[in-house]
Amino acid sequence: MCGIFAICGLAWDSNSCEREWRKKVVKLSKRQRHRGPDWESIYSDGRGNILAHQRLAIVGVGEQGDQPFVRPGISWIANGEIYNHEKLTSQFFLERETTSDSEIVGLLYKKFGTACIPMMDGFFAFVVVDEEQGTIFAARDHMGLASMYVAYGKDGSVWFSSELKPFVGVEEIERYELFPPGHMYTGGPGGKGMERWYSPKWLDEANYVPTNPVNYDLIRKTTIDAVVKRLMTDVPFGVLLSGGLDSSLVSAIAVRHLHDNTSHLEWSEKIHSFSIGIEGAPDLIAAKKVADHLGTVHHEFHFTPQEALDALPDVVYHLESYEQVRASVPMFLLSRKIKALGVKMVLSGEGADETLGGYLYFHKAPSPQEFHKECVRKTTRLHQWDVMRANKTTMAWGVEARSPFMDKEWLEVVMNIRPEDKMIDMKDCPDGVHPRMEKYLLRKAFDTPENPYLPESVLWRQKEQFSDGVGYDWVDSLKEYAEVEISDADFAARVTRFPFNPPETKEYYMLRTLFDEFFPDKSALDSVPTGKSIACSTPEAVAWDPTWMKSTGDISGRAIDVHTFSGDFIVGESTMDQISFDEEPDEEEAHKSMKEELASSLAQLSQNNGPNSATAGAPMVSDMPLLRRSQAPPLRGW
Repeated sequence: MCGIFAICGLAWDSNSCEREWRKKVVKLSKRQRHRGPDWESIYSDGRGNILAHQRLAIVGVGEQGDQPFVRPGISWIANGEIYNHEKLTSQFFLERETTSDSEIVGLLYKKFGTACIPMMDGFFAFVVVDEEQGTIFAARDHMGLASMYVAYGKDGSVWFSSELKPFVGVEEIERYELFPPGHMYTGGPGGKGMERWYSPKWLDEANYVPTNPVNYDLIRKTTIDAVVKRLMTDVPFGVLLSGGLDSSLVSAIAVRHLHDNTSHLEWSEKIHSFSIGIEGAPDLIAAKKVADHLGTVHHEFHFTPQEALDALPDVVYHLESYEQVRASVPMFLLSRKIKALGVKMVLSGEGADETLGGYLYFHKAPSPQEFHKECVRKTTRLHQWDVMRANKTTMAWGVEARSPFMDKEWLEVVMNIRPEDKMIDMKDCPDGVHPRMEKYLLRKAFDTPENPYLPESVLWRQKEQFSDGVGYDWVDSLKEYAEVEISDADFAARVTRFPFNPPETKEYYMLRTLFDEFFPDKSALDSVPTGKSIACSTPEAVAWDPTWMKSTGDISGRAIDVHTFSGDFIVGESTMDQISFDEEPDEEEAHKSMKEELASSLAQLSQNNGPNSATAGAPMVSDMPLLRRSQAPPLRGW
């Protein structure tokens, strides 16, 4: 995973003009340097096309893999991972000069043109400049796992970027927007602009309802294959482990099938797992149980609600959205800890809830047909929700997250299973033991008591939203904090301040204010999804229950009355009593204290785990950057 930035089709008439544009590209590309802290390079072809790359080296980590790639008549930049790059090389006799999987993009294009996209198995965002044909070719993977945006210049140029930041406030840009998942862009002679390249039946046909019965063996095999292929890496790696079904299964498969993929760095005898939460949180307890069962080197990190609140401005800035903030804060904090240990790639569990109807509100789906339609809606919008969260909160610290449940083959299997087999009915026990709860198909596929992947209590644990599972006090504290930060008078005038999509709660008023400070452009606001949500539902699914229609909306799983509260999660004293609303924290002292605490933790980890520990080769703690708050007028209390 890296950061790409390109401007194509600029009109310049002198060398001095080209130099000025190069300076501008250098400046704008730096806005996403966090995505590629390892190296940066820029290439200009002298014909109005400039490519910039911020590199996070994961596969083919030597200098030979630095981008942009330049070959006779063609240049390109790519972000992501192509898991079948070695197979494609041998299959089509491609002449490689590097071991970087990104090199395959330009070589395939030279051989097959734009028809090369479906051949690539992985996630990607790339831009190819064909100097011989005078054309531009850009594309984004099937589900938008690699973030990508497109802008249109006032002079007719087209701009591409991994994030919004390089586009914000640039006077030469007329407008910008999301580069849609599963699409490609062609410009120049014969160019057709934006076109869809990924068109499976479940996505392309609005009235399609699958009829294939569930095949548990196929689900299990496809899931294992999806995890194994994502173990391709030349750097230290690990797994995100919340203790829920999805991350636990990914971790279990990675542990059991690690050596099925020979293209990974042998950096540790055991896989490292990572979890975070408020002390005593449900996720931490469950994650420790799974880690003990799997035998991973487990790293458990804690945060306080105050630390989470302090991180809000930085999270909104990196997320480039005011949605998904509750779950983004813990992932942002965890990613910083992971990077400090020298780990650059992690496996994550995003995608299973959307494709299998795993959220608690699916209990109230009125029909199989509507259940399937909601799965399609959730899955196709992931690039603006959980997938974007997983991408941007980890890449804020130069850590790459990979999601096996977004694999193309996996989607082809699960999105074509008849919805009757996915429906939730807690009174029905198809196997005579377990009720048909959320994601029953996935649970049952790995219910192998003769050789279990997971403990029974984890395999059949009820769904927790990540923001809930890391500690209910975090969500409650965020709501209470917003009540203090946003006055009743300001909230009453919210329609005046925010005429487009005015916030319905003080929490969203506060987050929206932060977003507007960093991203004041209308194009940035238009990139954020809108609509009411109950327990992470789409706006369309809110119509399933009349009481939901009357509410202000709540993304927490506790908004659904089927949720079983984790009553064993207890914090000794009121969290809100620990939070200061008036004192401005001393950033230098806080950073110094955190460095000392982390340095002590790293020393202890190294002592406990020996030379194969995650601290081997880790960056010095003193090199960790100090986050700065926005220079814009702050909210009260910041």
